[in-house]
Amino acid sequence: MSRVTEHEILSASELAAAGLPFPARQRPSLYEKQIGDRIFRIVTGIFAIVVILIGLWIALQSYGIASPVFKSIGWWRFIVGKTWDPVSKVFGALPFIYGTLVTSTIALLIATPLGLGAALFLAELAPKWLRQIALPLIELLAAIPSVVYGLWGIFVLAPLMANSIEPFLISHFGDSPFFHGYPLGVGMLTGGIILSVMIVPFVVSVSQEVIRAVPNSLREGMVALGATRWEVLKKIVLPYGRSGIFGAIFLGLARALGETMAVTMVIGNTPQISASLLDPGYTMAAVIANEFTEATYDFYISALVAVAFVLFIITIIVNVLARLLIWRTSRGPRLIGGAW
Repeated sequence: MSRVTEHEILSASELAAAGLPFPARQRPSLYEKQIGDRIFRIVTGIFAIVVILIGLWIALQSYGIASPVFKSIGWWRFIVGKTWDPVSKVFGALPFIYGTLVTSTIALLIATPLGLGAALFLAELAPKWLRQIALPLIELLAAIPSVVYGLWGIFVLAPLMANSIEPFLISHFGDSPFFHGYPLGVGMLTGGIILSVMIVPFVVSVSQEVIRAVPNSLREGMVALGATRWEVLKKIVLPYGRSGIFGAIFLGLARALGETMAVTMVIGNTPQISASLLDPGYTMAAVIANEFTEATYDFYISALVAVAFVLFIITIIVNVLARLLIWRTSRGPRLIGGAW
């Protein structure tokens, strides 16, 4: 190729082919190359900061409205107080905290084995065509409005509980304090069952993604050593994805803690602490939804916002723990039982 003179007008490709440097006016600077990345990083950083500031703003505003209750009653007395009497201006949040924890625990006890079993089947055992059909249908449960679950609970689940399930529990386990009482159909057990149906899609979706993230080399190594499919699941898949599976369970717990309408419609809405799961109860989200429009004075409003603030803190803690557990799994392969 003949050498091109500096007086000829050449394109960038021709200059490169001729081995000549770019003219100074055509040579992009480092700043010009990175300005787009810098703008994108700044804009997305601002968005992230705004989201964090919104969360902090909500927390600060909630605490500011609830501060009269915390100052008058005290943090600890408000949390452990058992009496909720707006007429006498006596406010204790323990019955609502108790109802929230009991219904969420029932939901986890039901949803964890059900969701984990479905996730193991979809990720490890089901054929591809079945997984592609079943997984979207399971995840579709998360899109159903909670008020629809509540209506289903009132007209279908509550009569079933009152006529069949609760009489059976009372007749066989009535001596236990957990199933002592009358078959009302509504109560903490019914609320927990409703919540379990609502959080199963979260457990299934996240768990099956964690299970599918287990490297195939680990599975193939166990199979090459003569392990059965059950041994592969027990010794490789579940230990490797343990943190992520616990994270999925915690995410389901966070959803159960904050659920409002469905639980409100079937729990009975009675501010009491009872060992029997058949008795009515109350949750923090339910009392806010039911009584906020009835709050006729400022201290009453402050008490309800104080309940909301406690629920906010509990939910934040649960979500942080879930994210940390999922993050541990997403870091990649690690030692399992002394081997990779």
